This record gives sequence, structure tokens and C-alpha cells, in this order.
Amino acid sequence: MEKEKFYISTAITYTSGKPHIGNTYEIVLADAIARYKRFLGYDVYFQTGTDEHGEKIEQKAKEAGLAPQEYVDNMALEVRRIWDVMNTSYDRFIRTTNPTHKEMVSKIFKKLYEQGDIYKGKYEGLYCTPCESFFTESQLVDGKCPDCGREVHEASEEAYFFKMSKYSKWLEEYIESHPDFIQPESRKNEIMNNFIKPGLQDLCVSRTSFSWGVPVTFDDKHVVYVWIDALSNYITFLGYDIDGNSSEEFKKYWPADIHLIGKDILRFHTIYWPIMLHALGLEMPKKIFGHPWILYGNDKMSKSKGNIMYADDLVSAFGIDAIRYYLLHEIPFASDGTITYELIIERINSDLANILGNLVNRTISMSKKYFDGVVLEPIAPEEIDESLIQLVLDAKAKVTEKMEQLKISEALDEIFEIFRRSNKYIDETMPWVLAKDETKKDRLATVLYNLLEAIRQGAVLLQAFLPDTAKEILHQLNTDNHYLESLNEFNGLDYGIKLNDPKPLFERIDKEKKLEELKK
Repeated sequence: MEKEKFYISTAITYTSGKPHIGNTYEIVLADAIARYKRFLGYDVYFQTGTDEHGEKIEQKAKEAGLAPQEYVDNMALEVRRIWDVMNTSYDRFIRTTNPTHKEMVSKIFKKLYEQGDIYKGKYEGLYCTPCESFFTESQLVDGKCPDCGREVHEASEEAYFFKMSKYSKWLEEYIESHPDFIQPESRKNEIMNNFIKPGLQDLCVSRTSFSWGVPVTFDDKHVVYVWIDALSNYITFLGYDIDGNSSEEFKKYWPADIHLIGKDILRFHTIYWPIMLHALGLEMPKKIFGHPWILYGNDKMSKSKGNIMYADDLVSAFGIDAIRYYLLHEIPFASDGTITYELIIERINSDLANILGNLVNRTISMSKKYFDGVVLEPIAPEEIDESLIQLVLDAKAKVTEKMEQLKISEALDEIFEIFRRSNKYIDETMPWVLAKDETKKDRLATVLYNLLEAIRQGAVLLQAFLPDTAKEILHQLNTDNHYLESLNEFNGLDYGIKLNDPKPLFERIDKEKKLEELKK
């Protein structure tokens, strides 16, 4: 039976600097979704990568005394290193300086020009170099760039324009008739009310003031401006060919099931990209999810404020899965999340060390103490077991539903509900009391089996979120039964196996001491 396909992409990371924890959040989020889909049996294609052209890159390379290509080669390696530090399972890491991509971008530009969607004009407006965007006076906020808050300057140059206005009505109707196309709902309303309904401006799609970009083949003064170049990555690397010879891979995986992007680039993905695809006669992606930002305390991270956190630093201070847990659990579905060292430490101590780590350690230790670590068949059930077993068996459906809704934080909560309930079950059944009574040996074995199997099922579900931790739990349980099907019944841990020695999954952190260390 052929597996159902699932194509997920992140936005491609701009190579102007090292990605901070806010940029890294997106790849971890996409990774959890991709891993969970694989777990459910989908044929997953997960694409990420780097956006490597533009004026800002040209400037950065010059400042660093490097040729632009050398500069982006270094930056792409750095981005990929951080994605790997976070243990992400992407299938392809793409780079927009790839020759095949550039060739296809030039062809796409030419085709859009030849069919009358792109025309030559002159651009006069207020330009923000960091954002590489033109704005009208009315779009500015306090006289500054509405996206990044920096100064803008007047600029004027000959440019090619994409006739966005021509497709305005079509796009409005498409979004209205596909209510799930833009998620969450609040982002959809923002795009409709602020951009589409007031009428779309034509989009500047070429530049002459710098040369680091994909050339416009029929007019050598111009390079293709970032949007057509960067956005095309979602199809070019799958083997899209404008001349009709697209690859089998493209035919199989397009349209994308989900483009995962930051809310700050929503406009480009929900207006420019659908219109481009429509003009090329291609299907729309099924869903565009604009995730929230991570704030440092209450501030947006920025170099000027000196409040930037980097993933690799956080991982060396706290460990990979602790940071993955924080990002996946603490950033809400539709509103900005916040990160500080204090909050990370609190989360590790309460959820990871206490609820999860302590449970696994206690349970395996009791099993070692009372039965030499041998897993015995549960032959003395009691009514009190039923609510634990039912909660565990219901978890898969609940987690899957939350993942379908992209409520990743709530999906993690459902898994941790297993661990919370198991801790409560220990208090209810008091294995240490049962151990004192020879006649309660079967009952004790049953209680411990229920706990071990609950932990195993929780670990199986945890694989998409905290892969290393899940693997370590399954190792301590001495089982390789980590499959989806093993969650249908409450008997996935074999009788007679011997558990491995317990090791702490997460150490409790002395908050004051750790904060002192981090200050240094």
C-alpha cells in the first residue's frame, strides 16, 4: 500500500547572520510535525535551507572582506550546524545559490514577463535596506520601517513589476473559499483586512542597484529580486520545470501540505507566493501557518538590545531536549511566547526533572528493588488501574488531533498527562506498602507493570518531540517496541525482560547557581 505523502517546509533562513533562538524555533516546530507524521506512517518530505542573495548579503560580505559566495558558503554551514545541533530530521537542506535553482528562477521570471504578468517601470519610494522592501509613506510606523523599525531612505530605480493587482480579486475569493489556507485565523484576518481588501500594489521584482542575485536573462542590468528567487525554492528543489518536464518527485509531493513561516513574512507567503503559483498554473499549498515570535522577556530579540540567545549556547547550558521541550511547549499556538534563563530552569525542574525524570527513575528503581528488574505479568488487576490504563490508551488519538490542529504545545501536554497520572497512581497504590506484605506480591507486580507500560507508551509518543529522551527511556525499559501499533493495547512491554539500570534523565538545576554561571 502506498503511503500518503506529506510535504512540510520552513521558511529559508536569510544568511545575513547567525540564526538566533527565534529563527531556530521554526525548524524545531517543523521537525516535531515531520517526525510525528512519519510516526503515523506518512511518506514525509521536509525541506529547509538558506536564502543567499540580496543587497544586504553583498554589504555583509564586503564588510567581512569576502566574496559574496564565500560569505554565504560559511553562513550556510553555520545555519546547517545549528539545525543539526537541534537534532532536526530535514530531508533536504537547500541553498538559493544552487545553479539549477538559479536557472529555473530566471526561466520563471522570463515566462511571467512573456505572459504579461511582469512589466518594466520605475520605482520611487521609501526603502528599508535590512528588509529589502519598499514602503509608501502611509505604511511607515512613526516614520520608520513597519517590519523592523529601522530608518528608511528615499530610493528610485528602474525595475520590473509583478501585476499583483490583476490577481487581487482571485486571491480574495480563494482565501474566502479555503478557510484553512492561512492559520491561525487571526493571521488570515490581518492579511485580508490590511492588505488584500484595500487593494494590492504591484510588486517590485527586480533591482539594478546591486548585482548579487539571479540575473534577468533578457536585461542584464537587472537581478531578480528576493521574492521570486526565495519563494520559488519550494518548487525548484523538488524538480519543478517550467517547460513541462517536472520530476516525479515534484509530481508526487507538490502541493506542499504546510509552509511553516514566521508571522513577519506572512504577507510574502500568503499574497505574493499564491499569486505567483496561480500565474504559473500550479496548485496552491494546502496550508500556510504563521507561527508567533519568541520574545526575550517582553522584548523582540535584536542585536542592538543585546538580548539575543543562540540555540547552540542554550544547548551547551541545558541540553538539546530541554531546549526542544521549552520551544515546543512554551510558545503558544497563536500568540508570542517568551524566553528567559529563569523560565527555562523552572520548566526543566518542574516538568522534565520532576514529572518525567522522577517518575521513570522511581518506577525502575522499585522494579529493581522488589523484582530484580524483571517485568512480570500483571495478573492481579483492581478497579483503580482502569482510569490510568484508559487515559494512556486515549492519549494517541488526543495527541494526533492536537498535532493535526498544529497545537504542538497542547499535544505535549497530552503526553505529559500520562506522566502526571502515573505519578498520582504511585501515590494511590503505594507500592512500598504492598512490598511489605508477601500476599500482595502479584498486586505489586501488576502495579509496576502498569507504570512501566504507561511510561513506555508515553515515551513512544514523545519520540517526535524529545527524540533522545524517548530513546533513553526505551533503553532503560530494555524494549525496542516503539511503534504506533503498540499503542492500541496496554501490553506492549514483554513479560520476563529485565530492565536496564535507571539513570537520571534530567538533573534538577540550582537556579541561583546556574544564573551566576550564565552571567560569567
